[in-house]
Amino acid sequence: MKIILHGYTGKMGQIVQEVCAENDEYEIAAMIAFDSQKKADHCYRSFEECNEEADLVIDFSSRAVTEALLAFCVKRNLPLVLCTTGQTEEEKQMIKDASKTIPVFFSANFSLGVAVLASLARQAAAMFPDADIEILEKHHNRKADAPSGTALLLADEIKEVRTDAVYAAPRGNRKRQKNEIGISSLRMGNEVGTHEIYINTGSECLTLTHQAYSRAVFAEGALKAAEYLLTKEPGLYNMKDMVAEI
Repeated sequence: MKIILHGYTGKMGQIVQEVCAENDEYEIAAMIAFDSQKKADHCYRSFEECNEEADLVIDFSSRAVTEALLAFCVKRNLPLVLCTTGQTEEEKQMIKDASKTIPVFFSANFSLGVAVLASLARQAAAMFPDADIEILEKHHNRKADAPSGTALLLADEIKEVRTDAVYAAPRGNRKRQKNEIGISSLRMGNEVGTHEIYINTGSECLTLTHQAYSRAVFAEGALKAAEYLLTKEPGLYNMKDMVAEI
């Protein structure tokens, strides 16, 4: 599988390169980063410079380039594994529009464990319809968005069975509302990513937790998503779709 890696100068971009170097199934055909200082072969500072042949694009950059990235993939007819978060509603609509032409894999988190956690959260919320539900997410002190895309993904799963639920992130100086899903964020040190879901009935509390110990788990998940996407028609896909076919 030949990959164009967008955002290769960032931490996740570097980890994708390391994982690919250890696996003969993956070949990075080209790398793009607007802040690149490299003048090596197959390294580019813009989409316009890149004419390499590839099977798809994996993006670990920034939501700020969403429009240009989608235009590049649509023009080249390249499937896209989109690993950035924090998109605006307008940008999310751009992603949906592009998926009518190319396959797009878009997920807030590429960990298989998080996909399982989301499924368990949905089941638990259905089992305890009157419980208070709170989500606590922890990340490193350089993360730009809060709450995390993964916390919102988990809340969305819960909302599938709590259709009247609303988010509270943060809640502010007021009492908790019954239909709220509270989301709290911590930013500290080099925390890779921890998500905890508390389901409290007043007489008991169920806690569901996922901890990522290495960012490699997200790179590995993105590459698995890339393999999955190569067999798909244009459309919008996510971890739930992929896990359902395992």
